[in-house]
Amino acid sequence: MIRWMVGLSIGILLGIALLHSMPEAFELAPTETNTLFALFLAGLLVFFILEKTSLLRHDHHHEGDGHDHDHGHDRQNAGHGGMAVLVGDGTHNFIDGVLIATAFVADTHLGFITTLAIVGHEVPQKIGNFIVLLNAQFSRLRAYLYMLFSGVMALLGAVFGYLFLNTLNQALPYMLVISASGFVYIALSDLMPQSHKHKQTLPQVAGQIALILLGLIIIVVATSLGESHAH
Repeated sequence: MIRWMVGLSIGILLGIALLHSMPEAFELAPTETNTLFALFLAGLLVFFILEKTSLLRHDHHHEGDGHDHDHGHDRQNAGHGGMAVLVGDGTHNFIDGVLIATAFVADTHLGFITTLAIVGHEVPQKIGNFIVLLNAQFSRLRAYLYMLFSGVMALLGAVFGYLFLNTLNQALPYMLVISASGFVYIALSDLMPQSHKHKQTLPQVAGQIALILLGLIIIVVATSLGESHAH
């Protein structure tokens, strides 16, 4: 089931990064295009370096679980993007908290609408992230706890957004790009390669592609609904 749902996660992560976070960053800083692209590239390289130095790798999947695999097989076949997606998600949640606080300071009605719009794209994103954590061999309890901690970042973002509104507003586009780079890196370096590891029939390939497209469609619909409510 998780192997199938990885396709949905790919679509959701790429959709959030490239159809939501990046456009919003360019809208907030329209004169900083070159800087934002450079930061996006730097973010990809940083995640690559962190992974290469084993800061993002973990050994949650135990060996000797009764399967007839060579030593190390389980760790090699487990996803390794759990911590990276949590970094990206935590940053994204912090930004959402800042946006909510900013909207409420401007107008209470706008604050409620902004919150509704953010919830609209956060629900499918959280589902996708949870699948990534399970795919990375996190236990369900540990995945829930990490997701809960990541969600608390939105509360911190709201508090900081209220206290340091002007300073954080200037940093928002750059934070959005960092978050997007984390999601893109995991989708391309971890999830997509995993989808090529196993022999598949044509219907299975078609199903995977359909799930990726479904993830993209969910984000497009959620983002467009949020923008229409905001307007």
